[in-house]
Amino acid sequence: MKADRAKVEKLLKTAKGQLDGILRMVEEDRYCIDISNQILAAQAVLNRANKEILKAHMEMCVNRAVEMGDSQQKMAELYSVLDKILK
Repeated sequence: MKADRAKVEKLLKTAKGQLDGILRMVEEDRYCIDISNQILAAQAVLNRANKEILKAHMEMCVNRAVEMGDSQQKMAELYSVLDKILK
């Protein structure tokens, strides 16, 4: 992985903490909207982590593949990920 490891780890640990909190909220039978808002917050953090990873991938791996004239596979991978993100 070429992304800033410390930044990605911090984001993922934040999301993990949020998920633990959401589980507690469910166990405590908390208000549905409060749980939903926390799920949205966790998704936002995971999206930020994914953005960091994809940005680094494009800057390093895809650029390198383009320079070497072998970008087809990397572009196919990006299209596949974007398809999943945009569903």
